[in-house]
Amino acid sequence: MRLKDKVAIITGAASGIGKASAIVFGREGAKVMCADVNGEGAEATARQIADTSGEAASIRVDVASEPDVQEMISATVSRWGRLDVLYNNAGIGFGMPVTEVSVEDWDRLMNINLKGVFLGCKHAIPEMLKNGGGSIVNTASDAGLIGTAMLSTYCASKGGVVMLTKSLAVEWAQQGIRVNCVCPGVIRTPILDSFIAQARRVQGASPEDVWKRMAAAHPMNRVGEPEEVGKAVAFLASDDASFITGVALSVDGGFAAGPPGGYARQAE
Repeated sequence: MRLKDKVAIITGAASGIGKASAIVFGREGAKVMCADVNGEGAEATARQIADTSGEAASIRVDVASEPDVQEMISATVSRWGRLDVLYNNAGIGFGMPVTEVSVEDWDRLMNINLKGVFLGCKHAIPEMLKNGGGSIVNTASDAGLIGTAMLSTYCASKGGVVMLTKSLAVEWAQQGIRVNCVCPGVIRTPILDSFIAQARRVQGASPEDVWKRMAAAHPMNRVGEPEEVGKAVAFLASDDASFITGVALSVDGGFAAGPPGGYARQAE
């Protein structure tokens, strides 16, 4: 088990990539604090881990609230005596033209997607230093690497996560703290609901058509599953990735590498 006896926090653990990752971490031997603004959902994930002989607890946290994040770190250390891994995964998304994005929408998304990562790192690093180091993984996105129409706010937040990750990796490497991020492509999670609704409104397409178009945009001709991201996160969090830091790892079926079939096919 590559995470045996490591103490880990996973935010956004009530659903989607966060839930799948928490279950993978539990299976790999970690003690997992499942954190989410949906406290009941986080508790359900922790119970699922415990039901399969893992060790987990849960806490309700708003990652945009500094007191909440501090309490999340404190509760984890109080329960298990240390902190080895932080997976900053909590996030939201919406798709619309920039001209329709309100200041309130912008601030809410940035507070969760980017400020939440900043706060998690800020308060986890001092605890990790007490143990000689640790591993931080952040959820960015291919949308943080490639511009995407109708996702300007989301792209800006995830691009910020990528650069925050790289900066912190350089800043703390000599202190034994590795910082990496995963950049998922289209993954079958609840956060896609708003994106699909937007595509239906703009394109007049059925949900089935939207899913097919999303799949076809990936060279592997399918969308990803949450556990596939969770396994990549577990690798980056583990000692198997001991010489890896500052990486933005695309978990995307080849989406960021280029269009399916090459540009000649796209021009047909």
